[in-house]
Amino acid sequence: MERIRTFISIDVEDENILCELEGVQSLLIKSGADLKLVRRENIHLTLRFLGEIPISIVNNVGRMMDKLNFSSFVMEVKGLGAFPKITRPNVIWVGVGEGHDEVVNIFNFLERELRKLGFRPETKSFHPHITIARVRRRRNLERIIDVFNNYRDYVFGRMDVKSIRLKRSVLTPRGPIYSTLKEVFLA
Repeated sequence: MERIRTFISIDVEDENILCELEGVQSLLIKSGADLKLVRRENIHLTLRFLGEIPISIVNNVGRMMDKLNFSSFVMEVKGLGAFPKITRPNVIWVGVGEGHDEVVNIFNFLERELRKLGFRPETKSFHPHITIARVRRRRNLERIIDVFNNYRDYVFGRMDVKSIRLKRSVLTPRGPIYSTLKEVFLA
């Protein structure tokens, strides 16, 4: 049975926000830290990673997404942070200001409905974020602390969230390639 790697996301397509994010990515790279940047076309907020699932389940997930009954909203892309923490980053992200509650409500809906389809509950608490870089090796990380401090409360922009997408992720040596399997528009 063929399986595909999938996730549900809010895609970031606002050109101004993408330019702002590329600017901070550039500063992070100039620091000399060993980072793998997320490519512009792959920048998104993951609502739920589903993993490798059978194609037969993809249709069920799509039908479940049709039940999304949320209004479109404004999402403010704000602040720079890291997991697990700024002094020991593995993942560098930008956060969500305005629109945070709406994103969490959509996540909670998806989580409930995915359990009904047999998905295991998410084990980590949900913290809405957009990954912009991953740390490859712990080199020159102290140099990026200034970037974190300068962008801690920075507003990268505001975007209208009008849809949620089910995405396919194909892993390649050059990085993942994403494609949209289903898009559900918000009211």
